[in-house]
Amino acid sequence: MLEEMGKAARAASYQLATLSAPQKNAVLLTIAGLLEAESGAILAANELDLADARQNNMGAALLDRLTLTPERLKAIADDVRQVCSLADPVGQLIDGGQLNSGLRIERRRVPLGVVGVIYEARPNVTVDVATLCLKTGNAAILRGGKETFRTNSATVRVIQQALQQHSLPTAAVQAIENPDRELVNQLLKLDRYVDMLIPRGGAGLHKLCREQSTIPVITGGIGVCHLFVDESMDIDAALEVIVNAKKQRPSACNSLETLLVHQAIAPRFLPAFSARMAQENIPLHAEAQLLPQLKSGPASVVELADGDLDDEWLTLDLNVCLVDNLDHAVAHIRQHGTQHSDGILTRSIENAQRFVSQVDSAAVYVNASTRFTDGGQFGLGAEVAVSTQKLHARGPMGLEALTTWKWIAWGDDSLRA
Repeated sequence: MLEEMGKAARAASYQLATLSAPQKNAVLLTIAGLLEAESGAILAANELDLADARQNNMGAALLDRLTLTPERLKAIADDVRQVCSLADPVGQLIDGGQLNSGLRIERRRVPLGVVGVIYEARPNVTVDVATLCLKTGNAAILRGGKETFRTNSATVRVIQQALQQHSLPTAAVQAIENPDRELVNQLLKLDRYVDMLIPRGGAGLHKLCREQSTIPVITGGIGVCHLFVDESMDIDAALEVIVNAKKQRPSACNSLETLLVHQAIAPRFLPAFSARMAQENIPLHAEAQLLPQLKSGPASVVELADGDLDDEWLTLDLNVCLVDNLDHAVAHIRQHGTQHSDGILTRSIENAQRFVSQVDSAAVYVNASTRFTDGGQFGLGAEVAVSTQKLHARGPMGLEALTTWKWIAWGDDSLRA
């Protein structure tokens, strides 16, 4: 089955690569319209997925990721329209020039070809990936989690309906609808047809793809994100950023998981912090040396358990640690972070510059919430993933990350000496 899907996707990618920007935008606008016109079918499918998830005792964070509402579906459709307004990178001349040999060299952006994406309980990913792939002339093979089986199927049918309306092959966007995990292993070996693989899920999925895939893999999306409150920071301003980073959408990969507090500000900061966390219903997980100070306040506090600092909560829970100085904070982030999104809250430009230069994450913030690490927030439109690696793409992956380039040499019957 996957062999045939791969062949069809490869053939479709050749046709997509020839489309002009207006042609691709027309397809995307049709997709956006159909997402709204067929919202009843998509939401009904999503409700069936949600019913199964509740019956299987899915956690609140995953349930939130899985849930579609009329408002969320409308926002997804609007994101598709937003991508239409973005410049098409395909065909863009990156650089070039005239060589001494007489050749005129150009380096031009081209589609990757076929992109495979494996993801879990995120139905919006189906549309995000399809949108960005079609905009950049790529075909897509999607493998969503079994939790979103019905939602993904209904969404892909709508996308394929739009493709048909524009006389394009439905194989341009395909979904692996069989939940058998063996098909994931087969997809990992489909290097004859798939040019890049993007896993969006837990650490286990990323490890499997890194170890088993014969296709180049872009990893990311696991965010053990930190904020460091240094000794110079204004307490009230810090609390606002912390609450936003933790509470704006706790189930997102860019939400705050660990707060690092400079010991010099702790006596003034912790009482106000505890009061605000109690007000926001944010439970705290603190290291032993902080328990006496935090337990005297109104916030809910328990001692950190083994592994708490190395994994995502994806809930309102928040880790709190005391650090001696900026170097200690950086060392903590290097040990426990995932190179996703980390920031400093400071009024010292020197500390800000040191933190930015020393923290090796895909996105580093100064006096801002980590929740900004997002393709839309960064002006890229919808994103296909957030990469935490360093080759090809890093951070939110928008349109350019789904392209590569080719060298084109123009000669005049030129011969190499």
